[in-house]
Amino acid sequence: MSTPQFTITRTFNAPRDLLWQAWTDPTMAAKWWHPHEVVVPEESVEIDLKVGGRYAYLMIDPTGGRWPTAGEYLEINEPSRLRFTWGSPDDEPDAMPVITVDLAETPDGRTDMTFHLLGLDADPGAEHGVFGGWTEAFEELDEVLAAR
Repeated sequence: MSTPQFTITRTFNAPRDLLWQAWTDPTMAAKWWHPHEVVVPEESVEIDLKVGGRYAYLMIDPTGGRWPTAGEYLEINEPSRLRFTWGSPDDEPDAMPVITVDLAETPDGRTDMTFHLLGLDADPGAEHGVFGGWTEAFEELDEVLAAR
């Protein structure tokens, strides 16, 4: 049986260094680390950007539902690759999905991003699904980048 996983690829109209900052700066991350209509309070974002370092944030949905999220950095290769676990703060580290983000600058100054999540299936069309949630987060990121 194969391990559940999916990949999302996108090109952002921004230089790679700015995409790296969006993934690693708490102020920027709070603006897009969530699906539409969900908020992440900036003060909830903690990032200890080193291998073995942890990050955490809190998503709050329109009904007041709270979704604490956390993980550990497994690989950091600035400005081209981040690999980290992703889940709830009380999940067993070995059971958490692993996200790999690869950033490649294009000749025209944009950035190709390959987002790979190992440990969960893509669930396109599922209400509140992980694939849709990340797709919406990347739409939020587009808006954050356009505003800069």
